[in-house]
Amino acid sequence: MTLQMSHTSPLRIGLLAAGALAAFAVPAFAQEATTTMDKGDTTFMLVSTILVLLMILPGLALFYGGLVRTKNMLSVLLQCTLITAMVMVIWVLYGYSFAFGGSESAFWGGTAKMFLAGVTPASEAATFSDGVMIPEYIFIAFQMTFACITPALIVGAFAERIRFSAVMLFVALWVTFVYFPVAHMVWDANGLLYKMGALDFAGGTVVHINAGIAGLIGAIMVGKRTGFGRDMMAPHSMTLTMVGAALLWFGWFGFNAGSNLEANAGAALAMINTFTATAGAILAWTVIETLHRGKASLLGAVSGMIAGLVAVTPAAGFAGPVGAIALGAVSSAVCYYFVAVVKNKFGYDDTADVFGIHGVGGIVGALGTAVVNMPGLGGAGGEDYAVGSQFVIQASAVGITILWCGILSFILFKIVDMAIGLRVSVEDERQGLDLASHGEAAYHG
Repeated sequence: MTLQMSHTSPLRIGLLAAGALAAFAVPAFAQEATTTMDKGDTTFMLVSTILVLLMILPGLALFYGGLVRTKNMLSVLLQCTLITAMVMVIWVLYGYSFAFGGSESAFWGGTAKMFLAGVTPASEAATFSDGVMIPEYIFIAFQMTFACITPALIVGAFAERIRFSAVMLFVALWVTFVYFPVAHMVWDANGLLYKMGALDFAGGTVVHINAGIAGLIGAIMVGKRTGFGRDMMAPHSMTLTMVGAALLWFGWFGFNAGSNLEANAGAALAMINTFTATAGAILAWTVIETLHRGKASLLGAVSGMIAGLVAVTPAAGFAGPVGAIALGAVSSAVCYYFVAVVKNKFGYDDTADVFGIHGVGGIVGALGTAVVNMPGLGGAGGEDYAVGSQFVIQASAVGITILWCGILSFILFKIVDMAIGLRVSVEDERQGLDLASHGEAAYHG
């Protein structure tokens, strides 16, 4: 497969790798040369953007909602809904500019595009191929859905005991100081990690490691649920969790294939990898769980599903379909160990295993991208591809993301705790956040 694009990978690791990095470069707002805006690409990106929204509402909301107890179901649904709405507004006001505003800074995009200044229906954004463009409004909207789902992922780590106002304040601060800078560093041509040559096709570092690390810190700082380790805290509806997980997988095709920005063979590669990596991960988790616990479970199957989706996200446009199966399987094995062993050993209360699946799976995927990109494994790397050098770059990107997110998330949780408090009262927690915080009940009768 050959793609034509306007940028060259810093490591010259192959045309597809270069194009995938270039896809998230700063949009070209004014083109001197003749450009082509294809209705097929435009339609593809419109659909992909809506699919990512489906991942959040209702996908992620139902996935998390089914995992909590009945008395906290609506609180999770409301948090996901309000986070999505708030981040959309923030993205238009200043988030897009901070991430993709055209600044030459390695850490943020500047203020030139605040309030979408200068953006019109005629504005164009660059794709992989020279002269092939999409409407800038579509690029803005597509990236906006990524900005919405990332903080929504975090709330699963401390569900059932955090103040609603604390969630909203933390998310507003977190996207400003963590998400937008990391998105710029990874996906903007001037960004620190982009210039290093880090590969992240659709958000292994930007979305999943970011959310996983913030979730772990939040789970520790908010504290364990009252009765954790003593009371029954099983998911109240695995049926809804399965529905949510299936919607996540469905929407993830927009997430991964849409990150190609064009409806061509590159999108097809990302699509098939989103199938195969997920299938490999489901099977691996189920086999491991059966050997470890003696029984396969639906919770295990959907956990493997998400672990595979997370792992393939950074590699979707680089891996071959068989390599993607292996990456998904390895991710399941490592995530299972963190969920079943590490979490119990250290005793932190990560309600929906945000760190164990998104954080750990994102790390495995980011590092594994260097491996599955090898041409000998069906990857897109060129003849002179150096897997060792790329692995070091990937590891550096992972480390920088963990440090940036970890330090700033800790500070932001502290600020929120000092300002309004992170946690509800014990009485409200025992009653359930649905009634105590929102005056509603998910089920009646």
